[in-house]
Order: sequence, then C-alpha cells, then structure tokens
Amino acid sequence: MRLKNFNYLISLLVFFLSSSLWSEEKIDIWQNNTNKNNIETSNSLSKEIQKIDNTKAPNVIKSSEKIEIQEGNEIETEERNVFGIFQPADYNFDLNMWSNTKAEDLRSSLKRLNKINLSKSSQEILEIVLFSFSYPPQGMTEKEFVNLKIDWLIKNDRVELIESFLKQNQEFESKSKAVQFLVDKNIASANIKDGCDRIQFIDAQIKDPYLEKFKIYCLVFNKRNSEAQLLLDLLREQNLSSKFYDDKINFLLGITEKTDNKINEKNLLNFYLSSITNSNFKYKPSPKTKPEIWRYLNSANLIKLEDATNKEKIKELEIAANNNKLDKKKIFEFYKQIPFDLNSLVNAKNNYQTFDESDARALIYQKYLLSESNENKIEYLFLLEDLFKKSKLNNIYPEFLSDQIEGIGLENLPEKYQEIAQSRILSETNFLQRKIKYNDKVLHQSKILKYFIEGEDQKKVQKDIDKIFKKVSKNKKYFISAKDLALADALINDGFSLPESFKYEELSQKFEIPENLLKLIDNKQRAFLSLKIVEIIGEDEIYQLDPETIYFVTNLLNKMSLVAIRNKVIISAFPERV
Repeated sequence: MRLKNFNYLISLLVFFLSSSLWSEEKIDIWQNNTNKNNIETSNSLSKEIQKIDNTKAPNVIKSSEKIEIQEGNEIETEERNVFGIFQPADYNFDLNMWSNTKAEDLRSSLKRLNKINLSKSSQEILEIVLFSFSYPPQGMTEKEFVNLKIDWLIKNDRVELIESFLKQNQEFESKSKAVQFLVDKNIASANIKDGCDRIQFIDAQIKDPYLEKFKIYCLVFNKRNSEAQLLLDLLREQNLSSKFYDDKINFLLGITEKTDNKINEKNLLNFYLSSITNSNFKYKPSPKTKPEIWRYLNSANLIKLEDATNKEKIKELEIAANNNKLDKKKIFEFYKQIPFDLNSLVNAKNNYQTFDESDARALIYQKYLLSESNENKIEYLFLLEDLFKKSKLNNIYPEFLSDQIEGIGLENLPEKYQEIAQSRILSETNFLQRKIKYNDKVLHQSKILKYFIEGEDQKKVQKDIDKIFKKVSKNKKYFISAKDLALADALINDGFSLPESFKYEELSQKFEIPENLLKLIDNKQRAFLSLKIVEIIGEDEIYQLDPETIYFVTNLLNKMSLVAIRNKVIISAFPERV
C-alpha cells in the first residue's frame, strides 16, 4: 500500500514506539520481538519465562504479532492469549510449540489418548505438553484450546491442576465449568467446608446462577445469614433463583418453619439441599442416577440395603460399584447381610454353583471369612476372583484381593500359591522412589547416570565415561544393549565425548526410527511429537518398555532437544533399583 505523505510516516512511527512501550510495561516477559528470527525469540522467551514463579504467572498473556495498515490511516493489532499452568521453557518448549501442528491432528491424538488408561509416566508427559503456556495449533481458536484443556482436566479428575489453572488464568471461557466441577467434587464428597473454600474462584467475571446459589448456601453454612439474605434478594431480582431453592434457603435461614420434602435431582446442589432439609430422607438410586449423586450418597453413607434378599437391588449396586459410582467396599458389607443356612455354608465349595450369581459370590465371601487356615483362605479368594470375572465385574475385586493377600502375608501362604498371589498385589510403592544401585559393569546402570539423576559435574562425568567405557570394552563377552545405545546417544547429544573404540553410529544402524515420527522432527512439531511418545508409552510405565522402544524414544527426544522429558525417560528406564 502507498504511504501518501510524510506526516503519515511520522504518526506511524510514533504509534510503533508507543505501542512497544505500552507492551513492554504490561507484558514485557511474554512479548514476541517480530524484528528477530524465531530462534532468537524462542531463546529470549525461555530465559525470561524461567524467571517467573509459577504461582505468579500472568493470567492472560497477550502478544501483538500481526500489524495491518488499512485505508483511512487505521492500524489494527491482533491480540493473542495463552493459557496454561507450566512455563514452557522449563521443558524446552516455547509459546509457538503448536504453531506447526494442525488442529485436527491435536484433536485426533487426544481422542485416541482418551481411550487409553494412561500410566502415571504417560499422564505426566501429556500434562507437561498440554498445560504449558502456548498458542493454539493451526485452525484452532483460543476458546476451543482452553476448553479442550479444561475438559481433559475434568474428565481425568485432576483437581489440583484445575486449581492451579484457575489461579494462573483469571479470565477464560470455561471458568464457570471448572469452578462448578470443584464445587460438585466437594459436595459429592460430603465435604462442604472445602467446597465453600473454592468460592474464592467465583469472582465478578463469572455470571453463573449455580455458583451464585452455592455461594449463598456457603454464607448460610458459615452462619453469615444477613449476607446470604442480601445475595438471595439480588438473585431473585435477576430472576435467577427458583421456587425450590428459595424454599430451602428460607428454611435454612429460619424464615420459614417448614419445607417441601420433595427430592430434586436436577443438579447436585439441589439434591444435597433436599437431603439436609429432610429429617426422614430416603432415596433409592437407579442406573439412571447421575454419577455425582451416587458419589454423594456413598460419601454421606446414605446407601442402605434394606432387604438383603432383594437380588435385583444387589445386582444394581454391584454394577454401580463396577462403574465406580459406589464404594467397592460396600459390596462386601452387603454380602455379609445375605442370610445362608448352616448347611450351605459348610458345603459352600461344592454347592455355590447352584446359587444365583450374586448369592454365590456372597456365599464364597462368607466362607472365606469363616476359614481358619491360610491355604483355605487363599483358595476361596481365588475362587471369588473367578466368580467376579465370570460376571464381568472386573473392577470390584482387584483392590480387595490385593488387600486381603497383604493382610495374610505372602510368607504365610503355601509355596505353591506365593507366585500367583504376588502377581495380584497392587503395590502402591512408587518404583521411582526405590534406592538406586549403580552397577559399573553395565553401561546404562553405571554411575554415569549421576549426571542425569543428581546433576553431577560434567568434568567428573567425562572422567567416569572414559573409565567405564574402557572397562566395558575390555569385556569381550559384553553385549551392547539398546539401553546402552540410548545412554550413549544422550551423552553425545549433551556434548560428551565417547571413546573412539565405541562405534555408536555403526551400532545404532540396526535400530530404525519410524518415518512418520522423523517427519514430525523435520516439521519442528515438538509438542505433537511428545504426544506421539505418550501414545507409544501408553498404559506402561517407562521402565516397563522394551529396550528398543526406549532407544528410539530417547533418540527422538534428543533430535528435538527435549532434554527435560528425555531425562525423565532415562531416570525411569535405566537405573537398577532395590
């Protein structure tokens, strides 16, 4: 476009200078410098971002990247917002980590990941990638990108991360959804005090009747009745209250002496108010009952088995427990209530098959409780496991079985049962918390790992490399494994030198990296490559992966300079732990 006169040029220059000063004052640490190349921008952002404490991160980060000169001497700037939890530089990313990825590719990847029961390692990497501050991928709006993040957090019940997100991002489209999830989570846990603490996130920006109603109830809960009455009047003036809600709050405020005993299931708050204002509250959940109401009934101990002979009711409760709506321990409490005659209990092992499925499980469970010898106990526990599997109630029993075996003690079981019993124990001990035992006879278990684990001095590490590689090379029987090559690749990437006798290039040729993943490197799709690695790890912990997979995962991360994530892989996969 032609610039018609000198005055226009002057005004344009003044605008750029003032715009730059304004941006520097408001958002200096996040501002992209469009006069530098992408690498310089990324490096400067990384240095600045590292200075910011996570708890003080700006809620909305704006960057004016596109400037257009239009007819009529009007200049428009495009403001872009980023939302997240983690500082991208901490994990070798930057604000443009998704810029070369198409929106549909991200959507498809997350859709696949949502179908996988991700391991702790996989989930940790996914969260790093998805919740680092960044611009959205190509073809995705800021609104969709932040909704995608919130939906993932809610679906995966990541309460702590939701709170971190709310603290660091004050204004975003789906904020009320996130706050309501936290509120309902605490109501469902019958923990109203903590739920009321969450109203700190309900600010003037949120115009949500549900949250306003909960805020009013919290004032009543904390005996601040006059404030509650004032907010209730305001809510009514805006026609945002309801006859049901008014009735319950007026009763709790002491304005009325009676309240309607009708149970309202429209939402969890209404159901909760129904339960606390009815002294004879009784409710029978059904398969159609909302999951959050199931959780509240369970937490408030409102689920009772009034008739232990009601087989249909017991089956409904079993299905609810299998679907994680009901505490699984409740099922075993109900089993104890089912009556059996003495003859049935004495001959349980021979006649359980003649009973209804639920009764059969209850019979064998009661027989287990009556057994005295550990051999009989473990036999009945495994028989009960088969009965749960037969009815496809696979989620109810594993934790119970694990607890019972640990209670008996593996050492107290007959030897023939010890191995299979060991496999049923769900160990809560974090593998990565076990003590590391360095073994200098094996490259990937040697004290060279102290560089990755303890941050040992590079000069000392180089001496260890020279010494240990030389020692291993003298062992003619030593086999260079894929994990050894992965370690060597990481060391080379970080600037260490390996002995000339160690032919890394030659040894690594037998391992092929999938072409589709190498293309992501060529296209500089760091974030999307990381999601692909999450898919590869999947349900396994990193240390459970086969050596070849560990090699090409670390190799890909090295090629993309994703050192922080690579180190997580190394620390999990390489050391021997005792």
